[in-house]
Amino acid sequence: MNRRIFVLRHGETYFNVEQKLQGHCNSPLTPRGRAQAEAMGKALAGLIDLKHLVLFASPLGRALQTAEIVCAELGIVASRIIRDERLMEFNLGLWEQRTVPALKSQHPELLDARDWYLHAPEGESFGEVRSRLESWLNELPPEGDILVVSHALTGAVLRGMLQQFNYDDTWQQDLPQDAFYWFEEGAVHRVDCSGALAAS
Repeated sequence: MNRRIFVLRHGETYFNVEQKLQGHCNSPLTPRGRAQAEAMGKALAGLIDLKHLVLFASPLGRALQTAEIVCAELGIVASRIIRDERLMEFNLGLWEQRTVPALKSQHPELLDARDWYLHAPEGESFGEVRSRLESWLNELPPEGDILVVSHALTGAVLRGMLQQFNYDDTWQQDLPQDAFYWFEEGAVHRVDCSGALAAS
């Protein structure tokens, strides 16, 4: 049996709609965010081996809420979710709860940088997040399906590590809330759930 790793970002939150940075703060899912989580759960139902599934989530509320909705769609109990702080979003320091337009107007030098979030004063560094993800990856079982519900930036770093991307390539990835990725033996697959979302 091979090991497959499924990487999901939480669904849309109220802070996402308001263009506020969340980091270690939290905001609940919007109705659209709940629908996104449901669509991902439905898509996963046709792919996941429930018997050999280990399910991880960031302990931040928006990730847990998404994971619980996915569990409901998979027909499994939410108590199977393993909360792991190493999957939390970047701490964005003094920029948490600030709006993106306000930050970019105050710091126009950030406009063209894909990694501009990482310039947050007192924020967490790329190396720090990569180190905690490396620790998590090293503890995973060698076989079976691993499902992880994380965040935009932390998820991008994790996907970059699984593809052996350099720093620049890591930040060229998109950060979807209506799609997820799975990795098996060096290959990556994207599963787009936007069609199911539009049909619901």
